[in-house]
Amino acid sequence: MVSIKKYDFLIVGAGLYGAVFAHEAKKRGKTCLVVDKREHIGGNTFCKKIEDINVHAYGAHIFHTNDKKIWDYVNDFVPFNRYTNSPVANYNGSLYNLPFNMNTFHQLWGVKTPTEAKAIIEEQSKKHQKNKPKNLEEQALSLVGEDIYYKLIKGYTEKQWGRKATELPSFIIKRLPLRYTFDNNYFNDSYQGIPIGGYNELSGGLLEGIDVQLGVNYFKDKIALDSLANKTVFTGKIDEYYNYEFGKLEYRGLRFDHEILDTDNYQGNAVINYTEADIPYTRILEHKHFEFGQQKKTVITKEYPLEASTDLEPYYPINDDKNNNRYLQYKNKASNDLVIFGGRLAEYKYYDMHQVVGAALAKTKKLFDN
Repeated sequence: MVSIKKYDFLIVGAGLYGAVFAHEAKKRGKTCLVVDKREHIGGNTFCKKIEDINVHAYGAHIFHTNDKKIWDYVNDFVPFNRYTNSPVANYNGSLYNLPFNMNTFHQLWGVKTPTEAKAIIEEQSKKHQKNKPKNLEEQALSLVGEDIYYKLIKGYTEKQWGRKATELPSFIIKRLPLRYTFDNNYFNDSYQGIPIGGYNELSGGLLEGIDVQLGVNYFKDKIALDSLANKTVFTGKIDEYYNYEFGKLEYRGLRFDHEILDTDNYQGNAVINYTEADIPYTRILEHKHFEFGQQKKTVITKEYPLEASTDLEPYYPINDDKNNNRYLQYKNKASNDLVIFGGRLAEYKYYDMHQVVGAALAKTKKLFDN
């Protein structure tokens, strides 16, 4: 290792959690070394510049929150634009606005009023009412009826999970929001947008003036790296940290196929979902629309769901009873350790970006200000 300096903190992972932790520690006079196995900072928020377009290399990242303090916090590093997430679903060539709202209901049935839409949904869903739905399909049908389920939910969900909806537990869909207004804004949060210039501006701002080493495999040099600092902050997979002592935690994976197209506008929207089961990808992103780009060419990404393995990047934790119980074993072991565990992989939970920022801020406040 090139470093011989002693630090207060070794932070494993240059994603949002590690970057916020490092920034807050530095503000309080602490020294940090951040290492990451990838060749870039920012974790999954990393943007790759292609044809002068900020391409979300690991899938769409749209920052949204109701917490003004967190919104102001990230905007201190980079101004955010006014992007509003309004995805579209493509089913057999027909387009439907998402989330399910009056525009969607008009596209499905030609209805013009909330009363008409409610009547159709109630008529379709009441025949599927069950005391205890046995699976996701029964649950969804009982909530929204056949048309919405078969056209906009079933195929997409089965592709995401790699299993039939009848084999998925009902708790995956606890509720399906139905909006009886003409409102295509996917999120209900007060604040949303994309950093102007891409997420690298945010992670770069957070890590400014902090020692960062990239392309470093922590586990290949763990003893030497740990010896560089008084305390370690670990943001990677908690099961890997403990050498899979209680078994591997399961994740769903994703594959991203990026393509440069010689057109200035391929689909007219940043996100279009493909809800048919026989189309292998779940959605197509057109990245220039995240920042209202006017470039002569465009870059699209087809997103394919994968069953994660130790060789694939883990994305979504599979929080069923088996995996949650396994995680609790790791969590209990970690509670007796001096290492700080934080972030979606270390805590085995799905985090939106504002939640990651909030968790890191809460941890540093507790650690330094109490």
